[in-house]
Amino acid sequence: IADFLTRIRNAQMANHRIVEIPASNLKKRMTEILYEKGYILKYKFEDDSKQGVIKIALKYDVQTKQPAIQSLERISRPGLRTYARPGEFRRVKSGLGIAIVSTSKGVMTDKEAKAQNVGGEVLCNIY
Repeated sequence: IADFLTRIRNAQMANHRIVEIPASNLKKRMTEILYEKGYILKYKFEDDSKQGVIKIALKYDVQTKQPAIQSLERISRPGLRTYARPGEFRRVKSGLGIAIVSTSKGVMTDKEAKAQNVGGEVLCNIY
């Protein structure tokens, strides 16, 4: 997950249009969430190799050329796992950002997890 976030962050800093990331089911779901929330333009899953590749078309503002994703922050990490109950989710940038949560019902945003009344591991914050 840290590699997924770092590849997107580095591609945006270098003003790349497309970034390729090795695929996994968790990364695929995170990509779908980024697309649903409007942080990326398009994505494509390619299963030509053993592991597969996720190709993500990054989104930039037309006038200012600023990336749509201002901040990608890993919350739960191998050395310090971070879990939250449904009522304990912290708001990201006063509700403007999202947190991606791994729950027993799948990977979803913090708002969806709160609506379904499930807690889980807080993977990352995106603003």
